[in-house]
Amino acid sequence: MVTQTPTTLNLAYPTSRGSTVDSRKIISTDTLSAIRISHILFASEELAKLSLGSLRNADIEFGELAKSISACEFSRKDGGSIGWMNVQEDEELEPNTSEEAGDDVSDGISGINEHLDEILPLEAREEVLNTSSKPGDIILVTSSRGYHLIQIVDVMVDVRKMSSKKSRTVNYKRKHTSLSGLFAGNDLDGREKKVLHYKIETMGCQMNLADSERIEGQLQNLGMLPLPEWDGIGKKKKSQQKLDPDVVILNTCSIRDHAEKKVYSYIGPHAKRKREGEDVTIIVAGCVAQQEGAMLLRRAPEVDLVMGPQYANRIGDLLEDVANGNQVVATEASHIMEDSTKPRRGSTTAAWVNVIYGCNERCTYCIVPTTRGVEQSRPVESIVEEVVGLVEAGYKEITLLGQNIDAYGRDMSPKRKFSDLIRIIGSIPKLKRLRFVTSHPKYMSLGVVDAVAETQTACEGFHVPFQSGSNAILQAMGRGHTREKYFKIIDRIRSKLPDAAITADVIVGFPGETDDDFRDTLTLMEEVKFDSVNTAAYSPRPNTPAAEWTNQLSEEVKTNRLGQVNRLNLKHAAERRARMMGRTVEVLIEERNIKVPTQVMGRTRHGYIVYCDGDIDELRGETVQIEIDECYTYYLSGSMVLAP
Repeated sequence: MVTQTPTTLNLAYPTSRGSTVDSRKIISTDTLSAIRISHILFASEELAKLSLGSLRNADIEFGELAKSISACEFSRKDGGSIGWMNVQEDEELEPNTSEEAGDDVSDGISGINEHLDEILPLEAREEVLNTSSKPGDIILVTSSRGYHLIQIVDVMVDVRKMSSKKSRTVNYKRKHTSLSGLFAGNDLDGREKKVLHYKIETMGCQMNLADSERIEGQLQNLGMLPLPEWDGIGKKKKSQQKLDPDVVILNTCSIRDHAEKKVYSYIGPHAKRKREGEDVTIIVAGCVAQQEGAMLLRRAPEVDLVMGPQYANRIGDLLEDVANGNQVVATEASHIMEDSTKPRRGSTTAAWVNVIYGCNERCTYCIVPTTRGVEQSRPVESIVEEVVGLVEAGYKEITLLGQNIDAYGRDMSPKRKFSDLIRIIGSIPKLKRLRFVTSHPKYMSLGVVDAVAETQTACEGFHVPFQSGSNAILQAMGRGHTREKYFKIIDRIRSKLPDAAITADVIVGFPGETDDDFRDTLTLMEEVKFDSVNTAAYSPRPNTPAAEWTNQLSEEVKTNRLGQVNRLNLKHAAERRARMMGRTVEVLIEERNIKVPTQVMGRTRHGYIVYCDGDIDELRGETVQIEIDECYTYYLSGSMVLAP
């Protein structure tokens, strides 16, 4: 892993076509402290290269191969795990003895790397550090011991060095804040340590929901508690001690129009509290935070922390600087690090698992590459470990997440395939259901459809945005696929899984969209008959090429076209669910029906919501058979025919 700063001094995420999308070249390693590695030792280079091919083809996992073939007696039984290696051979690191970090962290980086000499000699370590690599990569190096396949498992980055901070000078700054008590240990000047309550407001997609879970895990690890909810009739629950949260987190989305205005509107009341002398910490996270950066502090000086999505699982580190009286901005590009604490899941039945972050596409309307950065796939082993842990904790359904999930593994060396990941995760014992979002027609291979058809746990549902039915508009959008390519994917799904649910996204009123272009969108919808479509009228987003074009459509035209696709969407959604009438379907029960407390809510393998009578305390997490007797546009209802 090269430890020099990239040649470019601007570490902002690239947005123009032709700019590099290799995270190894974009992200500075100046703040890198350590890397976590595993290895397999071979006597011959030929065998090492053959084994690398087996790993590339997903014939076997790295740890299993190490246990069966590695010549290293020190690490073989641990699946080749070496642990953490300091990136500076001549320096010592502060020991990390935190419970969450694990024993291997405190042992592996408490000093220089001499303890690794018997396992991975100095010449091999230097070759690793001088090779451009990232988590998930597997590289071949040599030493006096033989040939090593080295897997980069994780990295440790000093995020506080990556952030910018300035000391507060405005009059509502206090010498002591409740937040500072979290990091002061016993040095509280006789003051009683206060229990802090937080509130998170999440906007946008599933990625943001997953990020909020990770943020909550960090906050609870610091000792904070979620703000108790109201009882719904205007009174506080008895356990609620106060109305307002001590820490406010707004996890933002920048996809839709007026996203920035919504942020300032939301934080307004809390900013007022701070100006009036209340002790409140205000955090803006997510895509608008990444987009606005320090400018957000200038417009809302009451905000304490602005952080991009890549720091969701490191908010605890950043809050220490806030507790010391600073305003902090963390938006620099960063290698994705594995979670140091467990996310606080929003469900006990179904869980999100990120497998790839960022997006390398350059769609002319989309701000995501600017806010979520380039693609960074997680190592297969890390994903498997997380899913196994969730299944052991009782979770029945896993949804794999990625802005462009079909691109999984293409940023790794050697490259991996998403279809292989489906099969690997789908084969984990006791996992009941596997889903994934979001697919991109440019990269979605027919092999992904085949993998779903051949994997018993993989649910028969595909989310494949088409955005427009017109080839001319698709080209203007920079989508990289055609109407015809999209239909090939649909045909493959229908041939392999005739009853599968297909959902999508569409944008109408894109600059230059003619009546004929719009009719192409309507005819595509008529031919496919989607189970559901997320619809939107085009809105210009900052830092995107299409926002600067002169051929913008009027709001009247966009509103009219949005109305047409919405009506067609409702019609098809109702038709698709109507086919379920009289069927007996498998439903995984998730929660209570909040409108009818005597009913429970679950989902079919297609992803359809189903309501039926039942006791949630008995049925949550259970898979039941329900006969459908009523079909509505976006949900079904029926009677249980086979209790668990």
